[in-house]
Amino acid sequence: MAAGPVDVVRVLGVDPGLTRCGIAVVDVDARRRASLVHVEVVGTPADTPLDARLLRIDEAVTAVLGRFAPARAAVERMFANNNTPTVLGTAQAAGVAIAAAARAGVPVGLHTPSEVKAAVTGDGDAGKEQVTAMVTRILRLDAPPRPADAADALALAIAHAWRGTALGVAAGHTGLDTASLTSRTGASRGAGGTRVRRAPTTALTPAQQAWLAAERSASARPGRRA
Repeated sequence: MAAGPVDVVRVLGVDPGLTRCGIAVVDVDARRRASLVHVEVVGTPADTPLDARLLRIDEAVTAVLGRFAPARAAVERMFANNNTPTVLGTAQAAGVAIAAAARAGVPVGLHTPSEVKAAVTGDGDAGKEQVTAMVTRILRLDAPPRPADAADALALAIAHAWRGTALGVAAGHTGLDTASLTSRTGASRGAGGTRVRRAPTTALTPAQQAWLAAERSASARPGRRA
């Protein structure tokens, strides 16, 4: 007898930036096994007018949303003390990605880099190479995703899917999206004909436990920033 379909959630991850914007889609099943669906890095030269740069990101994110029909989206949350041009540009790119997802009816979660690092590596202070190595391992890739913006977008998507599962067993923990593993009505089937809907609550992985502990600690400190 053939095995029934495995429930999965399809998540879009966007690592915002004007020069390089990572856009990724992953499928994560009820056992938290993740698989790569799509990843790309788009952007524009620094001398391109701002409106054209933001339009390029909007078009790219919109195209991925239309092609792969993710159930959820995750975008990097910015925390900074100074409104430098780089920070402002990243925030603008993030806003465009959020608006594109909203236009497509896809709920968006925002995560700081430290939250994502804690989710995929167990260490909120992990370096980019460590994040890339863990993303490569989690997705069972033959080679690390490059550039780093691609790995960061993948990490965002993985972390968002895992975060929804983590909340299911974190009684009393607030600030997380309880619907992270619930699909939109009429969402498409995932790779291999898998159905996209809520995954059952199961035990947390060590990385998820570390993430919840790191987020609780960060939330308790005033003026937290990534």
